This record gives sequence, structure tokens and C-alpha cells, in this order.
Amino acid sequence: MDGESLDTKQDRLQRLKEIFPELFAESQLDWEKLKAAFGDDINFANERYVLNWAGKSDAFKVLQQPTTATLKPIPEESINFDTTQNLFIEGENLEVLKILQKAYYGKVKCIIIDPPYNTGSDSFIYPDRFSEKKEDYLKRIGDKDEEGFLMKEGLFRKNSKDSGHYHSNWLSMMYPRLFLAKNLLRDDGVIFVHIDDNEVHNLRLVMNEIFGEENLRNVFAVRRYDKNLNRQFIESGLQTFNVGFEYVLCYSKGSEFSFNPILKESDEERQNFGYWKGFWNDADRPTMRFDILGFAPEGGQWKWNEERSLKAVDNYKTFIKEFSKEMTLEEYWEKTGKELEFIRRNPEGKGKNKGVENWIPPSKGKLRNTNWTDLFASKNTNEAEGLFDFPKNPEVIKNFLIGATDEEDIILDFFAGSGTTAQAVLELNKKDGGNRKFILVQMPELCDENSEAFKAGYKTIADIGKERIRRVIKKTEKEKKEKPDLFADGKLDLGFKVFRLSPSSFKIWRSQEITEENLEQQLDAFTNPARPGAEKTNMLYELMLKAGYELTSPIRYVIASKAKQSPKGKKIASGSANPRNDGIGFYSINNNELIIALDAMNEKLVEQIIAAKPQKVITLDSLFTGNDQLKTNTVLQMRDAGVDFKTI
Repeated sequence: MDGESLDTKQDRLQRLKEIFPELFAESQLDWEKLKAAFGDDINFANERYVLNWAGKSDAFKVLQQPTTATLKPIPEESINFDTTQNLFIEGENLEVLKILQKAYYGKVKCIIIDPPYNTGSDSFIYPDRFSEKKEDYLKRIGDKDEEGFLMKEGLFRKNSKDSGHYHSNWLSMMYPRLFLAKNLLRDDGVIFVHIDDNEVHNLRLVMNEIFGEENLRNVFAVRRYDKNLNRQFIESGLQTFNVGFEYVLCYSKGSEFSFNPILKESDEERQNFGYWKGFWNDADRPTMRFDILGFAPEGGQWKWNEERSLKAVDNYKTFIKEFSKEMTLEEYWEKTGKELEFIRRNPEGKGKNKGVENWIPPSKGKLRNTNWTDLFASKNTNEAEGLFDFPKNPEVIKNFLIGATDEEDIILDFFAGSGTTAQAVLELNKKDGGNRKFILVQMPELCDENSEAFKAGYKTIADIGKERIRRVIKKTEKEKKEKPDLFADGKLDLGFKVFRLSPSSFKIWRSQEITEENLEQQLDAFTNPARPGAEKTNMLYELMLKAGYELTSPIRYVIASKAKQSPKGKKIASGSANPRNDGIGFYSINNNELIIALDAMNEKLVEQIIAAKPQKVITLDSLFTGNDQLKTNTVLQMRDAGVDFKTI
């Protein structure tokens, strides 16, 4: 009871909705549909098949607006900062995706995300007013408490099902992020998006629009967990079947992507439960056993029938004729790698074959049944429930990675949550000796003060994710020390670099906004671009990113005065946060591809930079203050040497 009389209007609308549900959209009466249903003059403007929602144009505006923000290195929260190729980025993911565009455009092989499902009780960033300006949005996402943590009241909005823009809010949140994510994918890249039945229909439509309907590769139905309850219906007093599955939509960027086969041994469980038993069926088929070129399938049977096999033999004869020598089938396969173009047999006999799977089997594919407790159990207890709501199962993610990535690929997750994707990457690398790299992005959303995570000392969800990665690394290091035989050959990258979304280290020059009141301020930004207190390391990474270089690019600091004694300078591997910068020198990125000079400039330093034969040089215009002749000479010398020279 709310103490108010009956809302006659809402009561009548509710009764109308029960009779004519097709006249409503997001719980609002659609007048155009009403007129079409009962009027004589039926006319839909711009009639076509299209996904549309309130605020779609604003979603495009948000997408197109550039950002001036940057990523600040946080080495004290990292592991092996100087050498690792893995990244964990704290920050609002839309801004982070924009920052990554130049450096990682077309470089990511696989994206795996688990976004908000829009259940009606979750919170995420979306405009509370569709006319919200960029400045208001930036102010809102910049709201922090006195300790610097993002304030839930200023950043996140609970998207209630009672909202008139319930689905629209979610679509406005997802569209620009998915669009920017596609830019980061390689031409042979692929994206996996987790979702449940609340928005699976809208997600498929928006993915069709961004990636193309022809690039839908699969919709996986994955079992959630054993004790799942349909809370929405139980709380409302209705009875229904339990919703025990979630979905993973898989889209490729284009036609160049193809799945790797997931090979699994045939075993008793796989046969008894009746799902995929193997690439070759275990049934005994005598008609599939016959001689070919004097060669018979010992203990097994051919994959193809005799007619098709004889055609394959012709291909084989044509090939060996070109080589002018006979070779066995094994030699043919070994030299050409064309097993798929010829017959295959089951050489080990019944029940011993390997199978190819590109789906998640029902008995071992639980999406949210994890070893989370094992990772977070304290020394005194085995209980770790409640640290994170329903974290994903890394075993499921590993299946996706096996099917979609190779050993050197980059994997991105910009709804990182508790860090499941990082755990899956690290464990898969341990198993097969791969060198896959992960980039995780997670907002430092404050944990609820009543949650077990908060009580355990984790202030934000990002803190939980970072700690999970640390514990996976610690566990792996221990296993490697105790049982080295379990590890595949290859150097295992057991580290991650932490970066945090931050304002630019440079003042923003806005020529279009100059007024009499801010003229002096804008001129100062033009002549002295670095913000007061800006650290060289932060400026270094910002300039690298905006020049299109990855955050893990190798960096050296070269001291000009010691160039002859130390021509290679101080190596900083993949980027130290505290490089030597005593004396005057410069930063060399990717073996002198890019040189960034942030110290005072002089003739000797300019000569040494040119001698390094860089492709591009970036420095601060303020370093030439009071020496216009040096700047003029530097510009001319760089031009003569074919160097792209920029000043900030």
C-alpha cells in the first residue's frame, strides 16, 4: 500500500496493454501504432527494417566525440611491470576504448565481454537525460569521493524496468562501446558477448547492425550453475520454469575469421551422454574398410566411402607425379599438410579417436561454476562466498580462446569484472606454452559496504579483479616450482601492468572557445602545454598512445652526455615507470622508431637524436623557449633527415 488512490490513467493503460500488447513499446503507448491499428489512413514514415530506440542519435554523438584523457601507469599495483605484455586498465570503458583506438586499431584477435544484462536491478553508465552534453557527462563520470574513488551516485544509474527508456538506456550504453570495440579487432578477429534472456533479442539486432548479420558465427547456450532461481518471477508470485541458461553471441569482424578445432579425447562419459563423440563416429562400419594403393586402415576405418576415396587417390597421384617420385600416404600428408584434402582413418581403433568441438557441452560447460573459492580462500577458512556475484567459469572462456586464438594473440575484455578472462589466458598459456596477451578494462566501481568483498578489504570491483590476477600468478609460480613437468615449453608471462584512466598531462587548447575572459588561459595552454606537476613518465605514455604505440612497446632512456660510452642507453624493457632521467636525454620507443624528448633541448641532443635515425620525433615546444634559432635549425635538420618532427 502506498496510501494513494487508484491512478485511473495507469489502470486504463494497463488494461489496454493486456488486450493490445503490440501497441506498447518500453511500457509506453505508441500513438503511431495505435493509429495504425484502429485508423483508416495508415502510414509509417520511413518504413524499413531498422533497429531504433529513443536516444540512438545521442549514442552516435557520444561515439563520435573524441577524448583528451590518458592512461597513467601504476607500477606499484603491477607485477613485473617492466617486462610483461599483459594490461589491466582501471577506468570508464567508453573513454578507455577511445584512448586505445590509435595504438590498438586492428590488433586485437579476440574480444570477450560480460556486460550488464539489464535485469532491472543492475547499474551502469547511461545518460539520465538524452540531451546531456559532453561536458556534463565528463563531469558526471569524474565525480569521486574524497579518497579518489568513483561515486556510484555520480557515475552509475540503476536502470529500473519501470523506466520509460528501459531498453533504450541499455542500447545507448552498449552501441558506442561495441562500435569502438569492432575497430580494435583484426580483420580475422572475433567477439564473444555474454547475455541472458533480458536483452538477447536486442543484442542480436545491434550486433547485426554493427558487425553485419552475415558475420554471426554462433549463438552458444551455456548452462549457468546448478542452483539457479528465476528470482524475477518468484518475487512477483508467479510460477515458471527455471531459466538455467545464458547465451554467448559470437560475431566475426569479417569473412577472414575461422575457428580452430577443439580436439577432445573420446571417453566413456562423452559416449554415454550422447553428445559429440568424435570427428569419426565410433560405429563399426565394415563398408568403410577397403584397400587403397595397398594401404588399409588397421584397426579402424576410412572416413570417406570408396567412391570419394578413389577421387582423392587421383589427387594424390597427380601430386606425386609432379614430384616425379613415389611417396607413401604418410609422406604425402607430412610434406603437403593436406590431410583435409585426402582420406583419413581412425588409426587407434574404436573409442580412441579425437573429436572436433565448436560448442560448449552441457555437462561440463557451466558458465558460473568456478574455482573462485579456491583462489580467495583465506588461510583460516575455506569460505569465500560473496566476494563477487556469479563470476564466470574460466574453463568456458578457455574453450572460446582455444577455438578463436593462436599463441601470440591479444585478447580484450572491457567489462572485466572479477578478471576471469585474465585467469583463462594465463592458465591456457601454462597448458600449451602460448604467449597470448590480455587487456582488461574495469571501472573502479565501489563495492557495496555490506558485501563480503568490502568487508574483506576490497573497495572496488577493479581491486577484486587485480587481486584475482595476482593470486592466479602466485598459484602458477608455486605450481611451476613444484611440478615443472606440467608446464609446456615456452616463456610464461606471469605479470600485468596496471594503468588508470586520468586527465591529460597537457592543457587543452580550444581555439574555437576563446573569449575575452579566457584568452589569457588559452594562450598559456598554447605556449606552456604541460600541466603544473605533470610527471615525465605520464607524459611519455600519453604521447606514445596518441602517436599510435602500444603500452607495452619497448622503451630505452638514452643520456646524451654518455652517448659514446653507452650508445644503447638504459633499457627499460616494456616501459619502466621510473626510468633514469638524470642529465639530458631522450626516450627511444621500438628501437628508435619513435623518439620522445622531454628534457631541455640543445644542439648535442638534437644531433644524437638525428643520428639514431628515428621515423618520428616528438618534443615539447616549451623546451625551445628563448632559443628560436635552435628550434628553427632543429626543424630544418629533421626535415633534411626525413624525420617526422612534432612539437607539443
